[in-house]
Amino acid sequence: MKTIDTRGQKHYNPLIPAITAMCSAAEGEKLEIIMDDAAAFNDLKEYLAEQQIGFREIYDGEQMTLQFTKHSD
Repeated sequence: MKTIDTRGQKHYNPLIPAITAMCSAAEGEKLEIIMDDAAAFNDLKEYLAEQQIGFREIYDGEQMTLQFTKHSD
């Protein structure tokens, strides 16, 4: 599983490294995106739902994690 940790992202929106990782992942690769930005987390969940990609949500205090498998584009 490829893990992308966007916590503490200061220079730009945490969605950028998350989307970059999704685009570069191979079909069938499992991804784990760790965030501490609730708005970006909700945006990513909404995107995955619109794309009909199932995901798992994990909450640990201020840390939020999404786990999913990349499907074909």
